[in-house]
Amino acid sequence: MTTIDKLWFRASEASQRAERAYHRLRERHDACLERERHRRVSRGRFRTLTERVERTGAPYGAHTIVYRPSGELLLVRHDGVDLWVLPGGEVDPEEDFERAAVRELAEEAGVDAEYDGLGILTRVRITCGEYETVGVVPVFTARALTTETHIADPDDEISAARWFADLPEDTRDREDLLAWREREL
Repeated sequence: MTTIDKLWFRASEASQRAERAYHRLRERHDACLERERHRRVSRGRFRTLTERVERTGAPYGAHTIVYRPSGELLLVRHDGVDLWVLPGGEVDPEEDFERAAVRELAEEAGVDAEYDGLGILTRVRITCGEYETVGVVPVFTARALTTETHIADPDDEISAARWFADLPEDTRDREDLLAWREREL
């Protein structure tokens, strides 16, 4: 039986925020690829992610799939997780998801892009023992207008930005990106 305490209450409030964010995104954007994930985390990490979801609905922020018409995708090397990832990150208090994605793309890769809309919307269930919350991960799509990269990451987590025709094996959410590319390009 789940003990009702402050963390349980915050997780419940966060899940409600995420559901509202999910429905707003679905109302504003037509067809997108939908995914579901489950993450088991430590208590400290659960608390951090719950706080993020409670603020914005998104535990991992907003991201962008930047593509060239040739099908190449832009990835950045995130040293904290030692993986190639999509440019993206936390949503600031004054931002909506798309503005956060645009800002993060500028910081982490420095390319200009024209945004098309929402490409992937993931619901992520986050658990820690008996605690659970839900969040959304919006991934927007954008066609590259410039291709030369420049990293200006204030968090100093990004060490490289590169274009890939064939995604590296150590790409986070690789299967989702391949499914998106197959469907859209």
